[in-house]
Amino acid sequence: MPMLEVEKVHVHYKLMEAVRSVSFRVNRGELVALIGSNGAGKSSTLKAIAGSVPMSSGAIRLDGEPIHGLGPEQRVQRGIALSPEGRRLFGRMTVLENLLVGAHTIKSAAERSESLRQVYALFPRVHERRSQLAGSLSGGEQQMVAIGRALMARPRLLMLDEPSLGIAPKVVAEIADAIRKLNAGGMSIVLVEQNARLALKLAHNAYALEHGEVVKSGKGAELLDDPSIRKAYLGV
Repeated sequence: MPMLEVEKVHVHYKLMEAVRSVSFRVNRGELVALIGSNGAGKSSTLKAIAGSVPMSSGAIRLDGEPIHGLGPEQRVQRGIALSPEGRRLFGRMTVLENLLVGAHTIKSAAERSESLRQVYALFPRVHERRSQLAGSLSGGEQQMVAIGRALMARPRLLMLDEPSLGIAPKVVAEIADAIRKLNAGGMSIVLVEQNARLALKLAHNAYALEHGEVVKSGKGAELLDDPSIRKAYLGV
């Protein structure tokens, strides 16, 4: 049984249809990438899974159980966490305070401490900057904090929305390495990226979205070599 099943999900913003009958699956320990241009429906799909935007129709199941009727916090408690596009940190709060916001559903102090230890091990720079205001960090450092904040919820399924956006190439490589480590450790990941080359190199399976619909799917390596994908998204 897949960990996550997204079945014929539709999302509307008033009269505009942002997601049109999107379906995909994520197995345990799998990294699935959603690629596509701006406005393709990638971020709206993640928000629908997280419960931050309502679906017009469709179904979302976690471990075979429907979750589309649950609120965002209940979905976090079930093991889903989203690191949103644009990072959305609290700039006037310290790095540590931002991280602890992500642990608001975790009641055990021991579990919160263990999550902090894991985040600091994954991102040593976050540990170095823990007492600084989040707004004073570079874009790459803020992205590390945003991913760390999502990890503080101790998710089984981590969703990352444009983690490489607006970040220096050297730091993108560091973040890609962290994503690989998380996945190698058994975490299931849904990665949304406009950097299709990066996403497809990381992904076990991938889905290309256009105008809110899945237009092609397959193994990440296969799509990386697909002539139509290379022309549309890789500039080849």
